[in-house]
Amino acid sequence: MDKEERKIINQGQEDEMEIYGYNLSRWKLAIVSLGVICTGGFLLLLLYWMPEWRVKATCVRAAIKDCDVVLLRTTDEFKMWFCAKIRVLSLETHPISSPKSMSNKLSNGHAVCLTENPTGENRHGISKYSQAESQQIRYFTHHSVKYFWNDTIHNFDFLKGLDEGVSCTSIYEKHSAGLTKGMHAYRKLLYGVNEIAVKVPSVFKLLIKEVLNPFYIFQLFSVILWSTDEYYYYALAIVVMSIVSIVSSLYSIRKQYVMLHDMVATHSTVRVSVCRVNEEIEEIFSTDLVPGDVMVIPLNGTIMPCDAVLINGTCIVNESMLTGESVPVTKTNLPNPSVDVKGIGDELYNPETHKRHTLFCGTTVIQTRFYTGELVKAIVVRTGFSTSKGQLVRSILYPKPTDFKLYRDAYLFLLCLVAVAGIGFIYTIINSILNEVQVGVIIIESLDIITITVPPALPAAMTAGIVYAQRRLKKIGIFCISPQRINICGQLNLVCFDKTGTLTEDGLDLWGIQRVENARFLSPEENVCNEMLVKSQFVACLATCHSLTKIEGVLSGDPLDLKMFEAIGWILEEATEEETALHNRIMPTVVRPPKQLLPESTPAGNQEMELFELPAIYEIGIVRQFPFSSALQRMSVVARVLGDKKMDAYMKGAPEVIASLCKPETVPVDFQNVLEDFTKQGFRVIALAHRKLESKLTWHKVQNISRDAIENNMDFMGLIIMQNKLKQETPAVLEDLHKANIRTVMVTGDNMLTAVSVARDCGMILPQDKVIIAEALPPKDGKVAKINWHYADSLTQCSHPSAIASEATPVKLVHDSLEDLQMTRYHFAMNGKSFSVILEHFQDLVPKLMLHGTVFARMAPDQKTQLIEALQNVDYFVGMCGDGANDCGALKRAHGGISLSELEASVASPFTSKTPSISCVPNLIREGRAALITSFCVFKFMALYSIIQYFSVTLLYSILSNLGDFQFLFIDLAIILVVVFTMSLNPAWKELVAQRPPSGLISGALLFSVLSQIIICIGFQSLGFFWVKQQPWYEVWHPKSDACNATGSLLWNSSHLDNETELDEHNIQNYENTTVFFISSFQYLIVAIAFSKGKPFRQPCYKNYFFVFSVIFLYVFILFIMLYPVASVDQVLQIVCVPYQWRVTMLIIVLVNAFVSITVEVSTSIVKWLPCYFGIVG
Repeated sequence: MDKEERKIINQGQEDEMEIYGYNLSRWKLAIVSLGVICTGGFLLLLLYWMPEWRVKATCVRAAIKDCDVVLLRTTDEFKMWFCAKIRVLSLETHPISSPKSMSNKLSNGHAVCLTENPTGENRHGISKYSQAESQQIRYFTHHSVKYFWNDTIHNFDFLKGLDEGVSCTSIYEKHSAGLTKGMHAYRKLLYGVNEIAVKVPSVFKLLIKEVLNPFYIFQLFSVILWSTDEYYYYALAIVVMSIVSIVSSLYSIRKQYVMLHDMVATHSTVRVSVCRVNEEIEEIFSTDLVPGDVMVIPLNGTIMPCDAVLINGTCIVNESMLTGESVPVTKTNLPNPSVDVKGIGDELYNPETHKRHTLFCGTTVIQTRFYTGELVKAIVVRTGFSTSKGQLVRSILYPKPTDFKLYRDAYLFLLCLVAVAGIGFIYTIINSILNEVQVGVIIIESLDIITITVPPALPAAMTAGIVYAQRRLKKIGIFCISPQRINICGQLNLVCFDKTGTLTEDGLDLWGIQRVENARFLSPEENVCNEMLVKSQFVACLATCHSLTKIEGVLSGDPLDLKMFEAIGWILEEATEEETALHNRIMPTVVRPPKQLLPESTPAGNQEMELFELPAIYEIGIVRQFPFSSALQRMSVVARVLGDKKMDAYMKGAPEVIASLCKPETVPVDFQNVLEDFTKQGFRVIALAHRKLESKLTWHKVQNISRDAIENNMDFMGLIIMQNKLKQETPAVLEDLHKANIRTVMVTGDNMLTAVSVARDCGMILPQDKVIIAEALPPKDGKVAKINWHYADSLTQCSHPSAIASEATPVKLVHDSLEDLQMTRYHFAMNGKSFSVILEHFQDLVPKLMLHGTVFARMAPDQKTQLIEALQNVDYFVGMCGDGANDCGALKRAHGGISLSELEASVASPFTSKTPSISCVPNLIREGRAALITSFCVFKFMALYSIIQYFSVTLLYSILSNLGDFQFLFIDLAIILVVVFTMSLNPAWKELVAQRPPSGLISGALLFSVLSQIIICIGFQSLGFFWVKQQPWYEVWHPKSDACNATGSLLWNSSHLDNETELDEHNIQNYENTTVFFISSFQYLIVAIAFSKGKPFRQPCYKNYFFVFSVIFLYVFILFIMLYPVASVDQVLQIVCVPYQWRVTMLIIVLVNAFVSITVEVSTSIVKWLPCYFGIVG
């Protein structure tokens, strides 16, 4: 039964959850209702905070198939509970004329759930459905995703679009015709409205949600309690503080919602044209789009309202919203396997794999190219929150909770305070009963002790340091959308860097070329733009093999392509819309050299080139383009020289890939060595290849040919050498991080040897260090997976491959390197493929490789995220710094992700730097450390404040006295809040130091610090309390007491005769109260100074001028009213007059207390940091 009731949804995915079924129980509901009435509504609040208890208290377990409510629990480390109500979607409203039409709808529909759900739920098949029987589908909504009951898998599943389980062939054969209106209406019913709805909640809704926070409920309880005890002023002060806190919180939450709403609203409702089955064009709102609709992309472009795959024409798209790169991308139609020469009919369509053919939601189509008479069409594959943009918005709307030891320890600490409060609660009740106090007074005083021990101002005090740190970060150009992460950044001990655009300059400069003639490399040449080369195939390849386009007359496209094209100085011309309309085909893009480069007469050097009769005109038309694919690591074009009979194929890409597709006899023998020389020096190398195509290949055949048919049997032409310069600040920043014992790791999509070279140049790998490349091979032909190890500077392998399956090599190498750190250190380097194989087949090696892996090359975006997770699994606090291009997942997953791009992709990153420089990384870590230490200081101070006040009240309760209303007010507002909000203002220390701050409150040194201060404060308070009773002038105070023995005291006493009755009632005015009030007031300031640490993470507290001024002012004021009493102040604070000698004695007690407290705290700090300093020296 239990197995039936508990299932897993989203298995293997990031949002995997356990699901349990429940039905509402009337008798349980009746008991809970009674409980709510008996507890005055508190039980209702408890059930509101705890979804698991709410469901279990009001429902009984049921089979998931027939349940009314589902209870969900995440399977990650947080184990969070959610509940959702089951709803029923009725399909009977949809007019279906015949069973045949229904079967068409289902077969034509959609791969996964659409075909299964309707028929599966009914269980009587289509024939029964036609007999006007109502069909209902059960579903629930969680985090903006609908989960429908699927009878086939006997579980709930979310409705997938055409992005899963649909082959490229079926996209053309089954889906390219469009939907009928009936099919469209049916799908609309299931998929719902196509919008990423970020509803901005009303202020009232947000207010209710905020006010029902446990913290505010506790404050409300405190305020009611204080009001009944006539502590009106303090109650009012807390109410004002709460209102300010709630208003500021509501403002920031609503502002974030509005920003997110505005970000997604740009494409929420636009008019789009869709093709129907009978080839009619219908204009509908984008909100009505469903998967399977064939959308017409307008000529002048649009903002995409959904994810769609291109099946006709070409689009130029700006994808900065998703990738962070503002470079326009050319999207071509999805290859149709059925018409390709070498069709791969079984290949499944996948938006990631086929992203060069997919238009993503939220991206801007700048312009389109088309066949005359044919429209540029795309099939909608995903809508709403299922789109790439929808998923990004969901990750922002429903972020994973931040798991940080500090916060967990803070809750434990609060529990300890609650336990202390419990002891005080019991003590107060027993003491009051023994002294025969009234029941009403007992209840109020015993509950009051709880509000004293757990201070309601604690959360406001804790967030102050983070808010100040956020402001300081803003000043240095770092913006933060997740303030809680600032503290976590103080713990970072490893930072991953993207290479291009982060460690190195964004663009590449052309260093030179190395051509090949007769299978031999010529000398490297710097200048490509000369008359000798103008008509060579090498330059023709540079001129044509790119994805550049003109947008409003300006050449734009991939920066690498731009650099190459600019280097040859050619001109690119594109056909206008009018010219295209005159011809019955796409007018090719034409490239030609400038006239000054063309020689006067026809050169005889190049026999292959067949020239047009007019030597002055030399143009090349680009007939077909196969865009760059990161999976294939190459791009190619088919081009034709004006007047030539045969077409040419040009290809460029990763040298190893290009060489493998060329005739072996055209590749130089020393190719590998030359390539290695360049990559070791940090150059980026691109290879070029060419071949003449057969004359039988006509223009029309070329439009339908597969790229595999073109990209083979090529002639190797040579290499282009690009230089990627390091950013000026890179080496210095990495050196600062290394000095601070913060590991640095490179994660890049670039070539392995180039990455290793850049790592050496920037100081990530020191000159004397050895780099070992791990090359992992997956299982193949019955052979097990294995790893080959070799040094980066030689291809000699460390040991025989067959023996490498064992972990001997890395263990030995790492062990050797750890034995003597002064000698050679080892770094592991690997590419993305090897990393995936190691993760899958060599799990035991992963921790060792994570501890010593420095360079990870050719890493795909999801592999970057996996690397971050693997590093976190070996207890690193990981920072990630990238330009936002393909680092979104990694930036989100890291403890502290810093995007160097200000584009919308940075929404995924907790931090965004205004200046695209990695110098923001040490700044962020410094500020994080300062904020973390501030949090510790504030927490320790607030803990001491509550214990000092708790002990003061407990001592006074023993003589049936208490602190006065204005005494509480003075302590809580004038001392505590002023100190807390100014002690958080210490700026960060100016440089990163080698030691890190502790990550949690529960550490030996920290606990010793807090406990020692508690003992000291309790000791000196008790000393004052009991010593005052031993004084010769002491008596139980009454309004006519005259301990001062001075004429001034008569005046002081006379002013209080009117209030005698009231004073007697609360017994606030007495010698013990005055003594405890003065000593405790000084103690708050003493511990504030003791805990206000500066170096090594914050500037010294004497540089925090607001704090220094506040503390001095409070010291002077308290000292003044203690030594030189002012009648009006004493009257307000309900202080009694004591002899001058006792005032001096209290001052001595306070001075000794200050000396002991500060001495103990300083010695604790020295003992705490000694191991760190010795560790560094050793």
